[in-house]
Amino acid sequence: MEDEVDRLVAAWRRERPDLDVEPLEVLSRVSRLARHLDRARRLAFAEHSLEPWEFDVLTALRRAGDPYQLSPGQLLTQTLVTSGTMTNRIDRLAKSGLVERLPDPNDRRGVLVRLTGEGRHRADGALAGLLAQERAILAELSSGQRGELAGLLRQLTAPFDNTPG
Repeated sequence: MEDEVDRLVAAWRRERPDLDVEPLEVLSRVSRLARHLDRARRLAFAEHSLEPWEFDVLTALRRAGDPYQLSPGQLLTQTLVTSGTMTNRIDRLAKSGLVERLPDPNDRRGVLVRLTGEGRHRADGALAGLLAQERAILAELSSGQRGELAGLLRQLTAPFDNTPG
């Protein structure tokens, strides 16, 4: 079965036979898949009236476990945004009733961000929708193929994920 990347690679091989275009065979497919995944994610989140950034913050809190709260600094670490961006996001989520700010009992000047019941409901629904979209994307692969692909992608991404900064 031929895909768009096969046609792209063939064209580059014809036009630039002096270049090794083999990386395109893998990374162009990863890039195209990322765009399809982004569309699927946005659809799953929109069905629950969430933006991708809202999903990221709400699910970071949801993964924290009961009582579903983290400090703003912990949220920064998990979502990889700046302090100013996180403050803005927390403000907007609090205004929407999806999170609440509480005083940190261990730091008089600190706050904790806690998921509200509505925030938990929306995060759980969006996650279920996302997983349905992702299962559909992976439907052509067997369980073994999915495991193999996950291992190969882990091998490629781990150096990026484990490098400071």
